[in-house]
Amino acid sequence: MRRRRRTSGRVHRRVYGRIHGRVYGYGLALALLLTACTGGGRAGPGATASPGASGDIVVASGRDVTGKGGIRQQLIDAWNAQQDRAHSGVHARLVELPGSADQQRSQLLGALQSGGAQYDVVNLDVTWVPEFAAAHLISPLPDALVDADVIKSVASTARWGGKLYAVPFNSDVGLLYYRRDHLKQAHVQDTDLSKGITWRQLRDLIDAVEAPGRSRPKGYEKGWTTQLGPYEGRTVNGIEAFLSATDGAGLTDEDGRYTATVQQLTDGLAELRARTQGAYTLGDAVRSDEGESLTDFADGRTAFLRHWPYAYRTLHQSLSDAQLGVAPLPGRAVLGGQNLALAGSSQQATKARELIRFLTSKESERCLLDAGFAATRESAYTADDVTCDVARTPGAASPSASPSGESADRMPRDDHGRPAYARTILLPALRRAVQRPRTPLYGAFTQTFATELGKLFTDDPPGDAELAAELDKELRKALPG
Repeated sequence: MRRRRRTSGRVHRRVYGRIHGRVYGYGLALALLLTACTGGGRAGPGATASPGASGDIVVASGRDVTGKGGIRQQLIDAWNAQQDRAHSGVHARLVELPGSADQQRSQLLGALQSGGAQYDVVNLDVTWVPEFAAAHLISPLPDALVDADVIKSVASTARWGGKLYAVPFNSDVGLLYYRRDHLKQAHVQDTDLSKGITWRQLRDLIDAVEAPGRSRPKGYEKGWTTQLGPYEGRTVNGIEAFLSATDGAGLTDEDGRYTATVQQLTDGLAELRARTQGAYTLGDAVRSDEGESLTDFADGRTAFLRHWPYAYRTLHQSLSDAQLGVAPLPGRAVLGGQNLALAGSSQQATKARELIRFLTSKESERCLLDAGFAATRESAYTADDVTCDVARTPGAASPSASPSGESADRMPRDDHGRPAYARTILLPALRRAVQRPRTPLYGAFTQTFATELGKLFTDDPPGDAELAAELDKELRKALPG
């Protein structure tokens, strides 16, 4: 039995318990203030009633990583309060879809194609926008909804075929987390990696931690971990390696046509193989998803972790700033995130567009950033006069604070209440981030790509050239040339 199976339940509860069992301090204060404004709202988070049955504007979304009653629900409650004051008679309701991202995509496709669920606004992964737009399941939106304040790389995820089909809601980008305490125990003099390191330097640091005769950290096994399980995480890691090896040359063009060469695929596979070689990578990484890799890192099994921005808040609930650091991911980092789109079948399109505008406004984006998401607007990171007005002053005591007055929110913040790394590390990473292939056939692409890459992690993996030729053949079947 693998070690994770004995420890993951305990560590998962420790890492996530402060967030998913209840809203952590900052979020709870926000929720209490919003409740005071809204009278508690008309629907709780994760509502499962029949969508559209009450005449509400129904927002379909995946799980909110800020927890039950999280920031997305709180923003919807704030919009409902505005509607109450205006006596509009309209409310919005959040429906959280169960399952993995792939399962959520299938649910949304089925619901919108059949008309069986009356969703008005759908929160789409950035890779789904072309597919839903090409199938006419979502409606074009006014260009003015995405202005110059939206981070340029992020704004490009919202368009297809020359039209705006979605509005960036929260973003994502690959980051490198590291255990400062592990590096200090290895006598590494400078544990501030915030300016960035190369993969060669990362391996040198792992060699320092594992130097012969040196006492290793308790529970430590291998240098780093990531998400290489047979799902989208493997695709993301593969794309980051491929684009790093080929100087940003993508696998498809802007119209979704397959453009890669066998040589480019060979170079990308060589880079991915180098990054995941057994001497440096935790063996469980080839079966890991986001939750499992986060648990392994928090347990101290590795010194480095590739993960998303929300891990900054989550990890700081169990690790101190002296133990935990974050840096840009070496090489290219993939852009993730979700965009809000108007369902083509919505009977309340005008109010739904108004809701989308509110949820993606400057103030809402600042709220998302303060709660731990990656905001999509430059102003959330750079404009000190843009604040989340419904939130408490960071660092102040709140009803959720401990009896001593100390806030239960342990995420380090800057002088203006943002996550401490947001302006110096997260924003530059988002600006530099690269996209996965944009195609209406993304589902077919990622299934093919992840399946073929899985051959690298078998007991008898093929050579790079052999696997590249097979990958090229399969991608040509999956995508138009």
